[in-house]
Amino acid sequence: MDIRTEHQRGISYTEIARKHHIDRRTVKRYAESTHRPEYTLTEPKPSKLDTYKQQMDTWLEEAPYSAVRILEKLKEQGFDGKYSIVKEYVRGKKKDLDEKATVRFETMPGLQGQMDWGYFENHEVVENGEIKKLYCFLMILGYSRMRYIEFVTDMSTNTLIRCHQSAFRYFGGYPEEMLYDNMKQVVVKRLLKQEDSTLNRQFEDFAGFYGFKPVLCRPYRGQTKGKVERTVAFVRDNFMVGIRYDNLDDLNRQALAWCNKVNGKTHATTGEVPFERLKREKLNPLTREYIIDKINLRRVSKDCLISYAGNQYSVPSPYVGRDVAVVALDNMLAAYYDGKQIAMHRLSYQKQEMVVNAAHYRRLTVKQSFDVQNTLLEQDNVIDFPVAFRDLKHYDEVIP
Repeated sequence: MDIRTEHQRGISYTEIARKHHIDRRTVKRYAESTHRPEYTLTEPKPSKLDTYKQQMDTWLEEAPYSAVRILEKLKEQGFDGKYSIVKEYVRGKKKDLDEKATVRFETMPGLQGQMDWGYFENHEVVENGEIKKLYCFLMILGYSRMRYIEFVTDMSTNTLIRCHQSAFRYFGGYPEEMLYDNMKQVVVKRLLKQEDSTLNRQFEDFAGFYGFKPVLCRPYRGQTKGKVERTVAFVRDNFMVGIRYDNLDDLNRQALAWCNKVNGKTHATTGEVPFERLKREKLNPLTREYIIDKINLRRVSKDCLISYAGNQYSVPSPYVGRDVAVVALDNMLAAYYDGKQIAMHRLSYQKQEMVVNAAHYRRLTVKQSFDVQNTLLEQDNVIDFPVAFRDLKHYDEVIP
């Protein structure tokens, strides 16, 4: 209607076309038409990709494959189309995925934290007379933007757990879930669905002890934990430039002072001071300490036994086939599952000895006939050491 009105006012086809950014011939057709144009949807033309698009979407969500690699995978499934249509589809799909991944993700108070490692290849530290590589543990809380960093000389699971505890103490608690990429200290086997993935057994026990949920980033999608990724770059460009330190302890003292400084300044995104927003995080409080130095994971055998230092100790029968955490301290050995104490024994310093609590086999013996004896409890080297169940708080009292 605008075109017809402007034409009737004497405006040329060329000027109208320039104004509406359309072709001059289109202007002429609309201006001279006696009927209002009607638009009808046409059926999309069939494509050789139609039967493969769902599979292509799955591949691109797994990893950012190139169009060439996608074409190779399609040909393995019988696709006989050309590279051009594959390239066009892959380009559009990647654009959609990138737009979804880069949408700002704001978390609720106390919900999530993000963790990552940083490797500082241009820096070293002397530890026990040896020159060691320098790594940095980084954690940030999603809501308050509180940051914590700590420098280490290895990235073992024990070091990861110890740094988590230091960060939790610095924050005064821990969130409901923690976001990680696919580091081997957290996940042993990463599959497309997190529930199908295999977590590192010791780290899984650590998370279960405190009750926070480890959340894994989708493979190759680093934007998911963009907050901590930006923190890595910030530490590299801000803290490490021109840094001087005598040893690892000196470096970490400076790192802690830097954390206090940045957490005391107004954050550019939130417009608030992280220390002030921390008060609204309502983190889970630290009520007990996870023991690392003398802890081991043991698989419970069919005989309800776990091995430790050349001896065997019993645990309740419901835990057969499961991995339990074993803590040895002050002549006592305790077994835990998901942070709950399930057994406690006198620690044996002999070899090939069985330390057994008969109550652990109660469920098994109830199922047996009363005329059948449990031969495990009749062996000469069995020490029947019944121990009353102790609350975790009592056991934690002896932990320095």
